Amino acid sequence: MDVSLSAAARQYVAEHLHDDPATLALQARRYPDLPVRELVQQIQARQKAKAKLPAWAANPDLVFPPSLSVEQASSARTAAFKAELVSGARIADLTGGFGVDTSYFAQQVGEVHYVERNAQLAEVVRHNLGTLGISNVQVHVGDAAAWLREQPDGYFDWIYLDPARRDTADKKIFRLADCEPDVLRLLPLLLRKAERVLLKTSPMLDVEQALQELGRVRRLWVVAVDNECKEVLYELGQEAAIDPERLTVNLMRDGREQTFRTNRTREAKATPRYAEPQTYIYEPNVAVLKAGGFKNVGASYNLLKLHQHSHLYTSHTLREDFPGRIFRCRAVCKYDKKELLAHLDADQRAHVTVRNFPDSVADFRYRTGIREGGTTYLLATTDLRNRLIVLICDRLNHYPGATPEQQ
Repeated sequence: MDVSLSAAARQYVAEHLHDDPATLALQARRYPDLPVRELVQQIQARQKAKAKLPAWAANPDLVFPPSLSVEQASSARTAAFKAELVSGARIADLTGGFGVDTSYFAQQVGEVHYVERNAQLAEVVRHNLGTLGISNVQVHVGDAAAWLREQPDGYFDWIYLDPARRDTADKKIFRLADCEPDVLRLLPLLLRKAERVLLKTSPMLDVEQALQELGRVRRLWVVAVDNECKEVLYELGQEAAIDPERLTVNLMRDGREQTFRTNRTREAKATPRYAEPQTYIYEPNVAVLKAGGFKNVGASYNLLKLHQHSHLYTSHTLREDFPGRIFRCRAVCKYDKKELLAHLDADQRAHVTVRNFPDSVADFRYRTGIREGGTTYLLATTDLRNRLIVLICDRLNHYPGATPEQQ
């Protein structure tokens, strides 16, 4: 099966890469010698891949599958992170998809087996791996479980799975038993064939539920990109850790990483200390919160909590290494329009965050008339005496190119 594009097709894609796909489809008659419908799909997929796979999207020699496969693929940054977790002579990627994870595993492991039941998608990946000069990947077409049963026990150092999280009606799902393949049913087979299993799950899946259902977890990673939780990874083995380590990472746009470690024991032992807002305000990133490090993160950095349910911290001494957003507090206000506007410029713009607060951001803006933008940050929350307050802040740990929410 030849999935490569002709020189004329590549030229068409390059010339129209930034054009509207719907408009291009209507103009198909202008190019009677080209498969415009298929090329428009290429353009759509590349446009979707631009942010998460910039090097691939810019490579004219790669072939892209339909957009859904691109949407479901890992980003370059999360794939590179996962590849750093594995090692050894042999790994199997049982849910190969677009092959992004496979391509990064190939940089860390001597022999990679890519398994995908969609034959056409597998041929696309075979072509792309060759184009990228990756020669240590074997492509297999077929059902992952059936293929795995044919392999010798203990054959792999690692097996990787990213189960499909859409049902027959194309709706998103996240429960382990609902995904395909069902890793709970396959787990005994997986652990006969490999020493370790790396499982990727939806960030919507509750960590405590996953730990209970899987039962063989050694440790886990919560991975965020630009403060947006993208995936949770579980290392499974023959024996589970008594209290698996939870490692969190926020991969930031400027290349930095915010990391933190916690587990159930440390979180249970952490005893928060409370205070009114001080000079600096700290908001943990989403990976820390997803991992359940609500109290431990404050104790680890010797910070004081604003309220039991706020998950905002404060201090007089700056902790620049805190895994989250850091603000300098200029003032503390009541939830009052006139008082708030007195702290803003004439354009009445600010970035608004609500934590343990009865109104949503939209409600807050409606009540106060404050628009999005500017350099001031408003943190609406509840204090120790259960009063609604708004912290007027300046952001300290900015990084280039990110939106206020991503930072």
